[in-house]
Amino acid sequence: MGYPGKKRKSYDTPKHPWQAARMASELELVKKYGLRNKKELWKAHSILRRYRSDARRLLAESAESEPTGHLKTETDQILARLIRYSLLGSDANIDDVLGLQTDAILERRLQTQVHRLGLARTPKQARQFITHGHIAINGKKATVPSMLISKKEEMLIEYYGQSPLTTESHPERPAQVAAAVVAEE
Repeated sequence: MGYPGKKRKSYDTPKHPWQAARMASELELVKKYGLRNKKELWKAHSILRRYRSDARRLLAESAESEPTGHLKTETDQILARLIRYSLLGSDANIDDVLGLQTDAILERRLQTQVHRLGLARTPKQARQFITHGHIAINGKKATVPSMLISKKEEMLIEYYGQSPLTTESHPERPAQVAAAVVAEE
């Protein structure tokens, strides 16, 4: 165990740094989800890699028979976590974890959810609103764009109570921007 105050890298970089096809697909995902840099994409990929390796290990240990005891408990915990974050359906089993893609993790980020709910016009603007403290989850200010959002929390995302964006006439609210574009035409 190391020093508890020391930050550790929470992601793994690609094994081959200069592969044109991989770099192009990464760039596409960075643009689509408005990520700050590829490090955020690598973090999502590492989270998914850990879930997949746990699933492979559990499948290998319970290859002969149904999982029992601690294997059953660990399998249920992994599935419950993935179902809570809506990464898997409620009728999923441990085999379905191996089919997950990085897009599934990126879709559950707070930044993406704010954009999808229409609280921001673009993913980049959603990121800005979050880091500047204009977004709240169940009344509590959320300032981390990479936070994973559960299905329950998704319905509780709103503008922060003391934010100037709570007023309907604020010029950066998406409805106001759409009305201004229609008025110009």
